[in-house]
Amino acid sequence: MARVESILSLHKAVDILFLLQQEGDMGVTEIANSLNMNKSTVHRILSTLQSRFLVRQNPVTSKYWLGLKLYSLGMSIRENLPIQSIAAPYLKDLSDKFQEVSNLSVLDMSSADFPKQLVLDKIQTSRILKLTPSLGSGTYCHCSSMGKCLLAFSSDEYLEKLIGQPLQRYTSKTIINWKDLLLEIKNIREKGYAIDDQEMENGLICVGGPILNKKQEIIAAISLSGPTSRINESILPEVIEEVKRTARMISVEIG
Repeated sequence: MARVESILSLHKAVDILFLLQQEGDMGVTEIANSLNMNKSTVHRILSTLQSRFLVRQNPVTSKYWLGLKLYSLGMSIRENLPIQSIAAPYLKDLSDKFQEVSNLSVLDMSSADFPKQLVLDKIQTSRILKLTPSLGSGTYCHCSSMGKCLLAFSSDEYLEKLIGQPLQRYTSKTIINWKDLLLEIKNIREKGYAIDDQEMENGLICVGGPILNKKQEIIAAISLSGPTSRINESILPEVIEEVKRTARMISVEIG
């Protein structure tokens, strides 16, 4: 029985870490309500996590957030991921060419509901964009160019399991019904790229391309992001071609 209880506690601790990663700093009561846990259980788990530097408590607000030890672990993983090291110089060239933010994401299927894209790398320029997702964050796939690429080049069997799940609205341009999303996926497969035109953030446009292996299986996706004032109709065709070219070069090197 003790072993079962310890495993359940471990599951609860992981749930708390995932919640903080998704929502930001939270108090004990907020966490307990969100995860349907007893406050005493949440407090006990947080105390243990804090003792191992996996969470930290704000002395002013008493709220908790992720600790620096998790950052250290995440950086170790990031530095040893082959896809990140291979893609990095290509992302740098793409970002330098347009002086906009380039990104690298993989599909995160650990979400309890709709899959997310997990940002592995981001190349900033002097034109820093605060609207784009931060490193390590996840955003729902249906409203981002990289996410839509990751969905579009996934297997039909995987997509069929998702059909019917609610699609969250972020802006007036977010795709929120499956008929439109499936049509979008079909077009992405045919064209080899995806566009998020203010579907996640007003004023933000992103062009994404898939990273595929030799079997044409999706490995990751890249994107170039910028404000609609700069990535407009006059430059968009060039951005699309450069994103597609960059994605192809990374795919060839991955093999």
